[in-house]
Amino acid sequence: MSTLENLSTNLINGKAEDVKNFTQQAVDEGVSPRDILNTGLLEGMTEVGRRFKNNEFYVPEVLIAARAMKAGMEILKPLLSEAGVEPIAKVSIGTVKGDLHDIGKNLVRMMLEGGGFEVVDLGVDVSPEKFIDSIKNDDVKVIGMSALLTTTMLNMKETIKALEDNNMRDKVKVMIGGAPVTDSYADEIGADGYAPDAASAVDLVNSLLNN
Repeated sequence: MSTLENLSTNLINGKAEDVKNFTQQAVDEGVSPRDILNTGLLEGMTEVGRRFKNNEFYVPEVLIAARAMKAGMEILKPLLSEAGVEPIAKVSIGTVKGDLHDIGKNLVRMMLEGGGFEVVDLGVDVSPEKFIDSIKNDDVKVIGMSALLTTTMLNMKETIKALEDNNMRDKVKVMIGGAPVTDSYADEIGADGYAPDAASAVDLVNSLLNN
């Protein structure tokens, strides 16, 4: 097995210390930071996402794999900056106003970071104004809203309305997700897409940016 294959396999298995060691080994062998990222770390995380989608992996495995990815990225991040390797795009995510649930949002953040995106995590109970500030200040291309309650998912609509009122709706793509949320609700409120799970969120962001 090559160093990058070992790196990928250990990431899938959530072995943070081994991921760190193989990342360093690849650096020492002169592998470019871009290749370590794409062929080692991102390939491993893509496989984690695939298994999660197919119910072969569950939340604990994804969290452990994401932690392993983070261990590799600690070594790689400064080298990627030096090499001029930019994230694919910036995405801002948050659980909408009135909702304090964050496990789903945190999973989406980890999967997006594992997919090569820079994520601005606005946390929970996020007001429409906070999303607007993030679009203005963080240069995000996509915002992701999460809700776990039927009562709070109405605030997704309020946020989209606030974007329209501030002439910002055409500046970003909007995706939504969470237990009570559906594809038809996304259409109803004028969102650009709906992701049923964290792994699908990565595919959705990629397709929204390519449209």
